[in-house]
Amino acid sequence: MSMKNENAVVEQQVTELDDDVVLDVKDLVVQYVVKKQVVEAVNGISFSLKKGKAIGLVGETGAGKTTTALAIMNLVPDPPGIIKSGTINVCGHDMLNLEPSQLEKIRGKDISMIFQDPMTSLNPVMTVGEQIAESVRLHENVNKQQAIQRAMEMLELVGIPGERAIDYPHQFSGGMKQRVVIAIALACNPRILIADEPTTALDVTIQAQVLSMMNDLKEKFNTALLMITHDLGVVAKMCDDVAVVYAGRVIESGTLEDVFNQTMHPYTEGLFNSLPNIGKRDTELKPIPGLMPDPTKLPKVGCAFADRCRYATDICREKTPEPRFVSDTHMIACVRYDEPDFSIEGWQNE
Repeated sequence: MSMKNENAVVEQQVTELDDDVVLDVKDLVVQYVVKKQVVEAVNGISFSLKKGKAIGLVGETGAGKTTTALAIMNLVPDPPGIIKSGTINVCGHDMLNLEPSQLEKIRGKDISMIFQDPMTSLNPVMTVGEQIAESVRLHENVNKQQAIQRAMEMLELVGIPGERAIDYPHQFSGGMKQRVVIAIALACNPRILIADEPTTALDVTIQAQVLSMMNDLKEKFNTALLMITHDLGVVAKMCDDVAVVYAGRVIESGTLEDVFNQTMHPYTEGLFNSLPNIGKRDTELKPIPGLMPDPTKLPKVGCAFADRCRYATDICREKTPEPRFVSDTHMIACVRYDEPDFSIEGWQNE
């Protein structure tokens, strides 16, 4: 095959991927080696994200959500972090096999990330306009003045007056800083946006404003969104699909309706039972007993959730659950679904 034809095939493959799946993560395994201990942070996570859609990664602190996001951006600190195996495809690019110079062209242009803490995500000695313009100049063929003008337009887009581009981060409130971070992430109209707990540091009123703004911008630019959160309310408002993560694995995934209305995994059920019911104020909360297992001491076989699960039997500690699809879109990883006489009604009445 000639070089010209090879290039045509590659372009065709990338175009086909762009029309459907813009982010594809398969069997991702990430570990941290700290003081001769191995922290098993991510243990085979797989999911995909389509153009213009939103998926929520949900789970407790320490489940491996942020490490997954850093791996997608190829930003896992090495050392101590090691991406042991798996593949990550971003808009047709193999993120784990690119040179640093190639990654710089992709980050910010094809995929951007809003990091957890807006207070520490901004450079305190640069104006917010300069920080937005820096991203624009890196990826767009514009001069400094044009980049500053784009920065002012982006600030206006996120609800901040453009003339505040000359201000420094310390002159903004927490909610305003988060808007600046979002403006930086969206400055070059990325096809994928990763939002890692984007409202954690904000009060409830500002949270609602920021989420509404992100939703509007997502629809305006047709951006695919990966929302990382432990807040099921945020997922309900923002996402089309959900992946529930526990001990570095996806234990249930599906559409929003699958996971919210046809909950099947005991851990997902526990998350919902932990939420207060506004309609029944006298109902006691049902927290999930125990804590997330130590990632340096995860069981080699069996279910990592077994010690906290009220439905667990001996088989749960002897057999590692494998993903199984109960419908075209709904996946669950639980060994009890393999029981010949299993019924979810009987199980939930135990």
